[in-house]
Amino acid sequence: MTFYETLRHFADSYGLAVIVALYLVLCLWHFLPGGKEHVEAAKLSIFKDDDDGQ
Repeated sequence: MTFYETLRHFADSYGLAVIVALYLVLCLWHFLPGGKEHVEAAKLSIFKDDDDGQ
């Protein structure tokens, strides 16, 4: 079995499961109880250097 076939087998069997699990973790990360401050900071970060055009 070649290295390519080994990687292909891994991607076909476990790669999709790893990607789906990572996607769910990253999407649900924002709903953790301690994450509200970080979400608020990220939400308002684009306005941090805004001086209302002055």
